[in-house]
Amino acid sequence: MFNDQAAEAMEFYAAVFPDCRVVNTVPGPDGRRLGGTIEIAGDKINIFNGGDSFSFANGVSLQVRAETQEDIDRIYDGLASDGGEEQPCSWVKDKFGVSWQVVPSILLQLLSDPDREKAGRVTQAMFKMKKIIIADLEAAAAAG
Repeated sequence: MFNDQAAEAMEFYAAVFPDCRVVNTVPGPDGRRLGGTIEIAGDKINIFNGGDSFSFANGVSLQVRAETQEDIDRIYDGLASDGGEEQPCSWVKDKFGVSWQVVPSILLQLLSDPDREKAGRVTQAMFKMKKIIIADLEAAAAAG
């Protein structure tokens, strides 16, 4: 739920995510778009206007998988643009206040490595980052 920015949010996400599409829109009584549904990487998300008193909480975030540094840069930087806020460990709050975590698959692989010292070095490297830098994770993993 957005205050009065559902249409803008749908267009913003469609521009940020290469695999995002608008599935449908719902017109409001005044003819403006009241909301609709977008699909990102096969997941459908309903977006609607909720009125002036609605706000997002940090307790919920949407996780996005990104395979390459180029994907991470495009998505993370796109979400942080135009008033968004970079946050630690690859979280980013977009200009609407929605929290996202942009996660490369390699991070999850390295964190679950059976070599717990290696996984610990990767964890410590991640704690120092806002946007994830894959090369820095790999360097931390190899440092042992």
